[in-house]
Amino acid sequence: MDADPAAPGSPPTAPAPECLFADDDLIVLAKPSGLLCVPGRGPGKQDCLSARAAQHWPGACVVHRLDQATSGLVVMALHAGAQRALGNAFAARQVHKRYVAVVDAGHGLPGAGPDAPWQEIDLPIAADWERRPLRVVDAALGKPSLTRWRAAPPESGAPLPAAPGGGLRVLLEPVTGRTHQLRVHMAAIGHPILGDALYAPAAVQARAPRLLLHAAHLAFAHPRTGAPLQFDSPPPF
Repeated sequence: MDADPAAPGSPPTAPAPECLFADDDLIVLAKPSGLLCVPGRGPGKQDCLSARAAQHWPGACVVHRLDQATSGLVVMALHAGAQRALGNAFAARQVHKRYVAVVDAGHGLPGAGPDAPWQEIDLPIAADWERRPLRVVDAALGKPSLTRWRAAPPESGAPLPAAPGGGLRVLLEPVTGRTHQLRVHMAAIGHPILGDALYAPAAVQARAPRLLLHAAHLAFAHPRTGAPLQFDSPPPF
């Protein structure tokens, strides 16, 4: 994805983003659901994560993005060199990303038991030009898109909290980084994410007050020192 400089312009009273890590090169922030990553079109869409970050970390610039409806971890660079290095790491798939989602289980997902191995969704994704900004699985025009998924296993043997809306809690790892990839892929296999206003049927959308998709884990090498960094953010659902 293209990296854009963080644009000032959010109100002076905008709250500071929750920060999990900061040094001279980068910051790692927790984005709430409903907040844009970068400014949108029009005066009513200037408040965003990058603008809020720029108020507290001058020079902060975007490296990657989350959908407005998605919550979770976002890394930003604090100077051009770090932005370039981090952008290259994302492009080279050297950043490990893991999401937590709650999906419609329907009549059950094959291989979705807590001990089941990771499975893959390998379906090409293209822009749906007639219904922008939607994306669609398109075997002819789509770009290669790969997602790994599995049911979320209990941690330390403890039972997971009940999934909201009676859905199934899953872990998702995007190997590629297409727009709306996780949402499109889960909907394509018949298990859309609860609360998804773009790709879920109305009944599935209505089972949650927000999109139940959260960027829960990021791991990458520090752009200057090469030291391994790892960050985790539990989902708020």
